[in-house]
Amino acid sequence: MPVNKNLSIAHRWFDAFNAHNLEQLLALYDDNAEHFSPKLKIRKPETDGLIKGKNALRDWWQDAFDRLPTLNYKVTSLTADENRVFMEYIRKVENEEDMLVAEVLEIKDGKIVFSRVYHG
Repeated sequence: MPVNKNLSIAHRWFDAFNAHNLEQLLALYDDNAEHFSPKLKIRKPETDGLIKGKNALRDWWQDAFDRLPTLNYKVTSLTADENRVFMEYIRKVENEEDMLVAEVLEIKDGKIVFSRVYHG
């Protein structure tokens, strides 16, 4: 997949996330996509940080949007190649300290198949 297509997926990802539009966000993912996050390890220790499939992604993000209605990501950098996008952003939540985050989206056939989050 061309680099600019992967950048387009990343831009649509941020648009959907920041609008808290769960269905638009999930549409970017493969049905069997996997997601790893340090926050998952904390909030759902039984996952060891890794969830699989759109239903698990839906539950995870719906919970986040419900708990954190002001959750918003400010993009600072996007770097893409033909297989992935490396995203850097600032996690903003009202009354919480801003958090620097990096996330990698692995993309195959126009869908995100794996994403992993790193906190700085």
